[in-house]
Amino acid sequence: MNLSNTLGAGVLGLVFVLVFFGLMILFVVYGRTRPAGALRPIRAFDRLRREIGLAVEAGKRLHVSLGRGGLVGMEDGSALVGLAILERVSRTASVSDRPPVTTSGDGSLAILSQDTTRSVFQSVGAENQYDPSFGRLAGLTPFAYAAGVLPILFDEQVAMSVLAGHYGSEIALIADAANRTSSVTLAGSDDINAQAVMYATTDEPLIGEELYAAGAYLKSGPAHMASIQAQDIIRWVIVAIILAGAALKLVGVI
Repeated sequence: MNLSNTLGAGVLGLVFVLVFFGLMILFVVYGRTRPAGALRPIRAFDRLRREIGLAVEAGKRLHVSLGRGGLVGMEDGSALVGLAILERVSRTASVSDRPPVTTSGDGSLAILSQDTTRSVFQSVGAENQYDPSFGRLAGLTPFAYAAGVLPILFDEQVAMSVLAGHYGSEIALIADAANRTSSVTLAGSDDINAQAVMYATTDEPLIGEELYAAGAYLKSGPAHMASIQAQDIIRWVIVAIILAGAALKLVGVI
């Protein structure tokens, strides 16, 4: 690829980001005056809300796995989604005798998980109940991470595991351990291979962009709902461009 093509792709990407950002701002402002439309039902998120309540009542623990992706790279989007899920799960289950525990395979992500949990405890006036061990660095390589998660599933009375982040084939070991302990698993990843494994081995898999809709479905804030609306607009624009290009090609214009 020559320099002109590289610059052209960069400009196109920048325009796409600016348009998407502008749409998000528009929908955030619009959402303050009018309620957002209903979202299509996704069973996994409905079950997540129900299982959180059941775990609190039973005195069991929730486990949120953020995967082994970092915050700089292609996998950072799924890591941020995992942190948003952690915030909502921790806030809802903060009254439990056994607060949620978080595992990750990246040092910076582990620190952010601890900070997220601490912020939740501070906001609900229970800062003295916070323990840094609620956010754990399970392992720095794929199978070391899986091995670090297994003791939590087997030894800490986990009622439900939420697997949201970047994984590879090692997710099969975590899902199998969750099945052996009869804990419910909700899972989503940005990796297509991990999605295939999750679909076959977990109770509630999230397919494709369903993972990135988690913030909107868990009501993490107006920006998440605005993101869903902006995605819908961009999706229809791309469809229109593809159809227009096909039509122009058919009549010989291009």
